[in-house]
Amino acid sequence: MEEAFMAMLSHLLHLQNSLDPTSSVFSSSSSASSPSSATPSSLLSSSSAAPLLFFTLASLLSFLAVTRSSSNSGDSSSSASPSPSPPPPLPDGDYSVAAFRALANDHIWSLDAPLRDARWRSLYGLSYPVFTTVVDKLKPFITASNLSLPADYAVAMVLSRLAHGCSAKTLASRYSLDPYLISKITNMVTRLLATKLYPEFIKIPVGKRRLIETTQGFEELTSLPNICGAIDSTPVKLKRRTKLNPRNIYGCKYGYEAVLLQVVADHKKIFWDVCVKAPGGEDDSSHFRDSLLYQRLTSGDIVWEKVINVRGHHVRPYIVGDWCYPLLSFLMTPFSPNGSGSPPENLFDGMLMKGRSVVVEAIGLLKARWKILQSLNVGVNHAPQTIVACCVLHNLCQIAREPEPEIWKDPDEVGSPARVLESERQFYYYGQSLRQALAEDLHQRLSSR
Repeated sequence: MEEAFMAMLSHLLHLQNSLDPTSSVFSSSSSASSPSSATPSSLLSSSSAAPLLFFTLASLLSFLAVTRSSSNSGDSSSSASPSPSPPPPLPDGDYSVAAFRALANDHIWSLDAPLRDARWRSLYGLSYPVFTTVVDKLKPFITASNLSLPADYAVAMVLSRLAHGCSAKTLASRYSLDPYLISKITNMVTRLLATKLYPEFIKIPVGKRRLIETTQGFEELTSLPNICGAIDSTPVKLKRRTKLNPRNIYGCKYGYEAVLLQVVADHKKIFWDVCVKAPGGEDDSSHFRDSLLYQRLTSGDIVWEKVINVRGHHVRPYIVGDWCYPLLSFLMTPFSPNGSGSPPENLFDGMLMKGRSVVVEAIGLLKARWKILQSLNVGVNHAPQTIVACCVLHNLCQIAREPEPEIWKDPDEVGSPARVLESERQFYYYGQSLRQALAEDLHQRLSSR
């Protein structure tokens, strides 16, 4: 009010000066000073009646303005009670670009690193250092796409959706964004994760150093030599029912529509192979045979540099799986699904399943970290890249030793033992003798302790 009154008074004085040039209010001695420095006494000392008139008008206008202001204040306070209360601030559970922008302007940078990273994980599923790693690696590709959104905001929005399972429609209604734009950015970022970052963070352990580290890690866990990975498959539930599905090929054994994810994990629960090529209705062994990994293993394309001798058998690195996979020279499975074998066979089965447990836990961590995989709310055409993108992010978290959440529990494994194809006979027969030698060697070593 004081500023408005002084501005009004200044205008009146300028008008008075133009009407009465003889007035001493704006004399040369005071021309350099602000008009607001004029005082009522200087106005009253003028020989003209105009200053007094203008000062009276200004006072009257000021009084009316003050009266109106207090009246409006009373009206607003009296009308405040029946009006609805303002919406509460966004809770910590609201995740998207808006949350990222709020964090960027928040006092988060003054927090200790553990508190800051915990806050970041609650919003985006990973700590700030891992987040910046993702942004830095994707930024050149996002910038080249001429996206109107900055790279860090785009990655933040997609990570929030993957970590909390939000649909594009939900985010759009919450933050007044276009659902099409959210879907477009999600598709772009997940595609970049699944293609540009996949070769860097999902690798078969063929290098000598990593291979030795992996086999030693499994041997400490199972007492079985030369295991280099554990394989398993899991259905990823589709939230949207698929169209044009007359044979129900997406219907999985647990009663819902899904796509099938196959992964191989090392002893640190890091995936070194990921395949999403089958609908949920396909069995694990068929999916395995359709994968690039199977083609490379059967063709000898993968060259393992570590070979050991067990009871006269040359044992190359092999993976372990349950009875839903075929027994092959590079894939060891249990003798019996129900523990009806001999003591050496049952001991071998128990240790093998102990090694297999790492991939079960890895899948549980994957679905716990990226809740969108608990009920996938993207189109079936974009499902594979979304799943693979989550696998890449899972590896980033494991490599960075991010805290592991409570593991998501899938239903217990069901299925009949896999049959052996005619083309696999050679691998199967050698696998039989190799498995028997490993079982007898294991039983002898542990019995002598």
